[in-house]
Amino acid sequence: MEPDRTGAPPYKWRWLILVVMLVAELMDLLDASIVNVAGPELEESLGAGSVGLQWVIGGYALTLGAGLILGGRLGDRYGRRLTFLVGLAAFTLTSLLCAVAPSIELLIAFRLLQGTSGALLLPQGLGLLRENFSGAELAKVFGIFGPVLGLGGIIGPVLGGGLISADFFGLGWRLVFLVNLPVGIAALVVAAKVIPRKPGDRAVGIDLVGAALVVASCALLVLPLNQGQEDGWPLWTWLSIAGSALGFVLFARRQRRAAAQGREPLVAPALLRKPAFTVGLGGIALFFSGLVGTQLVLTLFLQIGQHFTAGEAGLGNLPLALGTAVGGAVSGAFLADRIGRVVIQVGPLIQLAGAGLLWWELDSLGSSFSIWDIAPGVVVSGIGAGMVIAALFSFILAAVDDHEIGSASGVLSAVQSIGGSIGVAVFGSLFFARADHGDFVPGAQHALIAQVCVLLAFLAATFLLPKKGRPEDEQHVAREELLEKSAV
Repeated sequence: MEPDRTGAPPYKWRWLILVVMLVAELMDLLDASIVNVAGPELEESLGAGSVGLQWVIGGYALTLGAGLILGGRLGDRYGRRLTFLVGLAAFTLTSLLCAVAPSIELLIAFRLLQGTSGALLLPQGLGLLRENFSGAELAKVFGIFGPVLGLGGIIGPVLGGGLISADFFGLGWRLVFLVNLPVGIAALVVAAKVIPRKPGDRAVGIDLVGAALVVASCALLVLPLNQGQEDGWPLWTWLSIAGSALGFVLFARRQRRAAAQGREPLVAPALLRKPAFTVGLGGIALFFSGLVGTQLVLTLFLQIGQHFTAGEAGLGNLPLALGTAVGGAVSGAFLADRIGRVVIQVGPLIQLAGAGLLWWELDSLGSSFSIWDIAPGVVVSGIGAGMVIAALFSFILAAVDDHEIGSASGVLSAVQSIGGSIGVAVFGSLFFARADHGDFVPGAQHALIAQVCVLLAFLAATFLLPKKGRPEDEQHVAREELLEKSAV
């Protein structure tokens, strides 16, 4: 490796920094999906109902997304090393708390704290890599980063199902969280040794009021979506949703006022004045709410409806993972640069075809069931999803000026995570509304109807995106900022 711009030799422990960053990112990806297969175990062990299960799964994504932008700013102010170590230690500790939770209420609380810890941890990783690698080595680093993180998103349900089915020492679902302890402790020891000490910039301001508005607005939105179905949608649910909308408006006004007064806002207001970017935010929320929601419903249908074990349900997610990998490879290697925006319009059309095929497969189920009965529809849906994932962020960032890419990347990642939490709430509620009465196939089909509506709305939004993405050399920084969140 060539010396950096200051003429100093390359840092000798830089490759160990890459290992630590990969471990931290994999811990997040696994914890985002590994719990999906734990539903029946949680119900038996802690008496978790449908709403409790939705909060255990979606609550993590909620606090992670709501805190990502603030987490990045804390790293700028207090130093990436310190913020990363605090986040990693907190993530490991909250994993232990989740594992020993004696009630579903405490498990939900600890999952919310775990997501908050992830919001401290994750924004520091890519910045630390950029500080310690450059040139050809930096390109090689991100060549390793992407596939490894993509694999992490795929193996989460498989690993979770395997751990629960193995039931080592009679720990059952608790192993899903305990697996983080040895990994997290080892990563913490290595990180404390190898990450160089670099001070932060104490001149960087922290808008705690703005951050609190984001967290409160997200909570006011997801709470009624999780609880409304069970409570019969009383008045408070609609007031909560209205309060969420008001909170986001107040946040946007606060960001504009901060910029006008010469202070650095959490989100650059200029971004929100770009129609293609704001439409893209809606597109990200729609797409990932549908994707994460249908992944959850697939797992619930296999476990609750067809009595698959946790291990079998984890393996049952492989057709979706395979389709997503194929679609991403086709889009990234052959289509995105050639046909531009059309690739993220073809993707939802293929997903719609997959949803129609899956509906027919569910309608045709006999008395005996295997994953092969629905695998074709699941694979087709995955191919469409993979085509979109490979290109979506780049096209949204085409509307963003180069100096705004950092802020835009953080916002998009946060919206992606929050969209996933909303998907868990909405799609989970639709499934459980019928599954609680034993109507598992209609419950899955109701979720498919919601997916079709989401995909049609997303497809309509794509026509407002740029026809072509940013040229390859201009996307380099953007790809680094979004790599870990665009991998599924």
